[in-house]
Formats: sequence, C-alpha cells, structure tokens
Amino acid sequence: MYKRILVPVDASYLTERAIHASIELARQLGAAITAFVAEPVMPPPSGQRPRAWLEADAREHDAMTEAHARQVLARFEARARDAGIEFKGVYEQVPRVDQAIIDSAEACGCDLIVMVTHGRGAFGEFLFGSHTKAVLAGSSLPLLVLH
Repeated sequence: MYKRILVPVDASYLTERAIHASIELARQLGAAITAFVAEPVMPPPSGQRPRAWLEADAREHDAMTEAHARQVLARFEARARDAGIEFKGVYEQVPRVDQAIIDSAEACGCDLIVMVTHGRGAFGEFLFGSHTKAVLAGSSLPLLVLH
C-alpha cells in the first residue's frame, strides 16, 4: 500500500513521537522512511554591518543548522536501522517549511506523509501558524497526523 513514508522532524519534544510511530507504521507496512529536516534560511541582516561580517554570520548559521540536522537525522537513522527499516535522511535550508515538506515528499517519491502536530488550537494557530494544515492544504499525498 504505502512504500515510502516522509517524516518531517526537528528536535522538539514531538520528534520522539514521530520517530516511534513512523518506525512502527513502516514495520507494519513494509515501507521505507525518508526523514526530512527543514531548517530556516538565515534572516536578512539588520543594521549596517560590514560585508565580511555578514558572510561570516551566514557561514556560521549554515554550519550550525547543518550540524543540528545531522544530529536529528542520525538519531532517527539509528532507531530505524535497529528496527530493520530502510532509511534515508534529507536536510534543506528553506524559506517555507510547509512547502519544503511537500516538495521533498514528491522529490523523494514518498506516498505518505506522517507529521506530529502541537495541537495548539485556533488561537495558537493564529499566533504561530500550522505547518500541518498548510501541508494538508497543499499536498495531494495522504497525510497521517499524530497528536
């Protein structure tokens, strides 16, 4: 039925739930997992800083976000491999997380997306937005939402 599951993860407390549930689902379905970490691009500079400083800031931001993504993906990969699940990790710096999730799922040939939501409610979504709702609205793939 489903052969490749995209699982967007970060390092939040919800990531553990996404890892556990997606590994169990992949085991039951005989599916592979593609984990996806989307890190934000560096915000535009503010103030009048010399160009060399801005370039150094960008390099530092890139190194920090890549190290963070590798750490999250390595932890997920170890758990998936221990469970005998085929695993692929993908990392990107993106301006829009929700669109990056959709694009990555399509590019990796995934046929299901598994996401964990904070479940903040209407007021929380108004303040913080909802990547899950945006993915649901923008993707043609099935989406399994965990709370």
